[in-house]
Parts: sequence; structure tokens; C-alpha cells
Amino acid sequence: MKIIKPDIAFINEINRDTGFSLKSCMQCGTCSVVCDLSPKNKPFPRKEMFWASWGLKEKLMGDPDIWLCHQCGDCTTYCPRGVKPGDVLSSIRKICYYHYAKPKFLGTILKKPAYLPFVFAVPVLFLLLVLFFAGTYIIPEGDINYSTFLPHKYLNTSFSVLLLFVLWGVILSVRSFWNALDKHSSGIDKKSNLFKISISVIKEILIHENFKKCTTQKFRYPAHFLIFWGFMLLILTTILAIVNVLFFEYPFSIWHPFKVLGNIAGIMFLAGCCLVIFQRITNRKNNSIYTYTDWMFLISILIISISGFLTEFARLGNWRLAYHIYFFHLIFTWILIIYLPYTKFSHIIYRTLATIHARYTGR
Repeated sequence: MKIIKPDIAFINEINRDTGFSLKSCMQCGTCSVVCDLSPKNKPFPRKEMFWASWGLKEKLMGDPDIWLCHQCGDCTTYCPRGVKPGDVLSSIRKICYYHYAKPKFLGTILKKPAYLPFVFAVPVLFLLLVLFFAGTYIIPEGDINYSTFLPHKYLNTSFSVLLLFVLWGVILSVRSFWNALDKHSSGIDKKSNLFKISISVIKEILIHENFKKCTTQKFRYPAHFLIFWGFMLLILTTILAIVNVLFFEYPFSIWHPFKVLGNIAGIMFLAGCCLVIFQRITNRKNNSIYTYTDWMFLISILIISISGFLTEFARLGNWRLAYHIYFFHLIFTWILIIYLPYTKFSHIIYRTLATIHARYTGR
């Protein structure tokens, strides 16, 4: 006999996130039937709805299928009970971010709005320390040059150290996540080739192939494509700019190739974010409820995009508030990058690994 111990707090959190009781699910299977991404063998999200209603948190934390879902809304649209299975899986993914967070306290402070002052206080204090050690905490006179306010050798070095800390956290989280997937799988398919599978999955993600299968919310494909590639190109531009600063004088011309690429990426990032926000505000077709985690992620993208362009305009126009805008922009750069493993942005990592693992084990 197997004794089941429901996690009541887990059930209540999902109910709060979705605004609906899991008990209303009658296990009709409609959600699994209408989902184009759900496999024929043990399809989702019907079984996930059952496990969630029983509070089987540990089982769901190692379930790759919650990451194969792209929350397109098809299952929610056709659910006869209005339980919103897509939102349930989204809530479970949110819980995963904090469940696997290393160190744990960072996942905790990013989970609730009550900790928001602390979330902002950390990057502010960090940047003030950089200014203190650089000895440039006084606003420079003359033409705007951000490197005289926050010298690159101090800024880049300090951020590089922090990125190593983030990488350490990611490695620990990924190891725990992969072990959980192993624990709940039936073993490795002997015909599987991990390298080939990884390349295939990454290719799908790069072109957002699965988003094209969503029928209810077709906007998700262009919106996510723009956000994803805007972010990737911004990271590439930043790396190239850091390397370039070592050999060439800063600031760069507005027509410098890195500036042009960065501006294109910024426009993509901002456009994708605005498209998602506009849809969430105007489209009530699915009646989805978005959590604090969802909005924190989107608003961070929106602010970092707008402040990035303002930083550039301020330098070109020699605005008096240029350095203040730049400081503000760096705060949200921290929030987006340094906090990445503990926010919704980490779904890039978890979804990729879960998809690879599912195929590697013959899922």
C-alpha cells in the first residue's frame, strides 16, 4: 500500500495563481486532446491536473511535460469546466523556479512583492560600491561620457565576478533539476544520442517552431520570437562592446556596427514586450490570470528597453540627467541578468533541458 501525502500549501498556491479550484477538474481529457504538443503516449496536461489536485508536488517538480507546454491557451479555451490547465502548468513552472533556486534565499526574495524593496536595494548598493571604489561618485563635468562616471574596468570586472556567481547557481540548479527528471523517468532510450538530440532541440528553440502550433493565441509566436532574439542579440552586442573597449576608444559612434546591432536588438526586445503586454490587457478570450512573477519579468524587460534607449539619447543630447538615467538602467540590467536563474527568465534553461531529457529518455 502506498500512502499519498498531499502538499496542501502547493494546492493552495496553484489555486491562488489560477483563480480557480483544482477540484473542479473532472478529468475529461479535453485538454490533452486539443493540445498539438501533447504526445500520444501519456499525454499532458490531464495527468498533471490530476497530480496537482492531489498535491503531488515532488512528482510534478520532476515532470518534463510541464515544460513541453508553451501555454498557448488551447486547452484553457476548450476546457468545459473553465479550470485553465495552461495556467495550472504555468503556476507549477513558477514554483519550479523557486524550488530549484540556488542559493535558496534569492528564490525566496523574488517570489513575493513584499521583498521588492530588497530586490532593488541590492543592485543599488552594489553600484554605489563600484562608484566608491572607482572614486567617481561625483557627476563629471563636460560632455557625457559614461566611462568617466563608471569606468569600464570597475564595472565590467565587478559584473563578471557576479556572473560567475550566477553561473555557479545555475549549475547547482540544473544538476538538481536533471536528477529530478532522471528520478521520474523510465530510463534512457538506448537509441538516443544526447548530442544530436540537444542540437535538434536548440534548433527548434531558436526558430520557435512549437509556438507556431498554438492556435488560440497566435500572437505568442512573434512576441516570444522578438523577445528571445532581441535578448540574445543584446547579450552578443554587450560582449562584443566589452571586448572592443579593450582596444578602441569609447564612446562608439551612433553608426558603429555594434551600436546599430544593439539598437536593432533593443527595438526587437521592446516590440516583443509591448506586444505581450498589449495582448494581456486587451484580450480576455482565455481569461488567464498572470502572476506577480509574470508581470515582474515583463515590466523589467519594458523598463530596461526604454531606459536603454534613453541612456543613448541622453549621451547624444548631453542631457543633464544622463548619468542618473544610466545608473537607473544598470539597476534593471542587474535585475534582468543577475536574477535570471530565479525569475521567469529561467524557463529558457529549464524548458531546454526538459525537452532534451524527454527525447533522450524516449519520452
